[in-house]
Amino acid sequence: MNSRFLRLAYGAALLIAVLPLWAGRHLPFVDLPQHLHLISVLHRLDDPTTLYPELFELRGQLTPYLGYYYAVSLLNWLLPLEAANRVFLSAYVAGLPLSLAFLLRSFRRPAWPALLALPFAYGDSLAWGFLNYCSALPLAFLACGLFARAIADPPRRLLWAIGLGLCLLAVLLFHVQVFAYLGVALPFLLATTSAPEDPGATLSRRLAARRHALAAVVPAAALFLFWVGLRLGAPTEVQYGAPWKAWGPLLSKENLSFNPFEQNLAQLPRVLANMLRDGTDRYGLYAALAVAALALAAALVPRWRAERAEGPVERFRMLGLAAIALLLYFALPFDIRGYMYYLNTRFAHLAAPLVLACVPALRPEAQRTLTALAAAASLALGIPLARGFAEFDREASALDELSMSTGHRPKVMGLIYDTSSRAVGHPVFLHASTVLARAKGGATNFSFALTPHSPLKYRGSPPPTFPSEWRPDQLDYRAQGGAYDHFVLRGAHPAQVFGPLLSSELYVAAQSEGFWLVRRR
Repeated sequence: MNSRFLRLAYGAALLIAVLPLWAGRHLPFVDLPQHLHLISVLHRLDDPTTLYPELFELRGQLTPYLGYYYAVSLLNWLLPLEAANRVFLSAYVAGLPLSLAFLLRSFRRPAWPALLALPFAYGDSLAWGFLNYCSALPLAFLACGLFARAIADPPRRLLWAIGLGLCLLAVLLFHVQVFAYLGVALPFLLATTSAPEDPGATLSRRLAARRHALAAVVPAAALFLFWVGLRLGAPTEVQYGAPWKAWGPLLSKENLSFNPFEQNLAQLPRVLANMLRDGTDRYGLYAALAVAALALAAALVPRWRAERAEGPVERFRMLGLAAIALLLYFALPFDIRGYMYYLNTRFAHLAAPLVLACVPALRPEAQRTLTALAAAASLALGIPLARGFAEFDREASALDELSMSTGHRPKVMGLIYDTSSRAVGHPVFLHASTVLARAKGGATNFSFALTPHSPLKYRGSPPPTFPSEWRPDQLDYRAQGGAYDHFVLRGAHPAQVFGPLLSSELYVAAQSEGFWLVRRR
């Protein structure tokens, strides 16, 4: 297929796919305000005009979320924080099909099916704001491709192995869950990828052909074992039934929550595209599936079917990688309380691109048509998402109005009784108070600095608050409210929450589109 045509198709599709990220200032990802606040703290930890140096300090140990936080913090030296985050997320969305294309070419397969991965850059995991996990997915595809090349390409084995070693370290620093997938996928590739020296070779010669690939895995594997030792060696606070706490020993039945197989099966297609409340973001998924179905149908026509460049075992590598991801989706627990949440559902976004990339190889003329259709399918993804994201931005602009009435270095308590949005389906306003805290260099009652995967921690005891940010109705104002000078409410009138305190020590400072800002006098 003409390489210029392929580049044009990819360029157009990627531009359309990243368009939603630039449709408005506020992005509808649940945990994003928390992530941006931590990056702001990391970037301005010594800034005396903020509360950051008083409340926070570096954790001083290896944590698997360092990659995203430090990458965006580095971009923040060149761009405002929100723009830096958009640039990073744009690289993630574009990187997903590009890295999958690299993997396909590493397997000597046509690269065009990688465009079908674009819808899976969005969906449930991104909507929840699992940005660290999502951004590790392109690195995982890249690592698999590098591993295969470090075996099958003798002249450049050392070069591919060096890239593989660096890539695996990056995967671990972005998200350990994706690294765990590679812990299964790379041995599978080791067993199914042949080297030119293999025919008639002894076992020692076969191992010699793979020494660069195996050596490249060692640094990241050693770092992973070191991190596991730190994480499992740390004391775990067990509080049965408490949010964000372990309910028992790590792998005990009390601490593991599994979804039934039937529930996982029913949720699988839904979590792939469930961001917009009106469901129009599913159009991109349907379009990708339709193109894949056309490719399968074309493979049934002998004159369109191409000869396979892979060997009889190697041709099943892509299918095997997809099967591993699907197995993890169905077999792993939903939660490991106190350690990791929404564990198995995230693998849906890893499995789906690999499944669609398994479409059979076709002749160049058929590939050209399918490439054009796959690129056009990005319109069904980008346009509805851009419209939905823009609508959410208009809704969230109320927070900008409230921030104008927020004091400097505020201590903000979020009392979000209504976390929902008219535009998107996830509880995207859960961390709305964090938007105001970051805008004025302050802090909020719930922070990811409380969690061990954060590169930051509190200097002393964190501000008192109710047990879960999901349950503002559990506020004990006498025990917790005095630590804060600002309160952000949604879904309840301030008079319902504070009563006579509004005429004494508190007052309503601003109100906009269902949000209330209450300040201390």
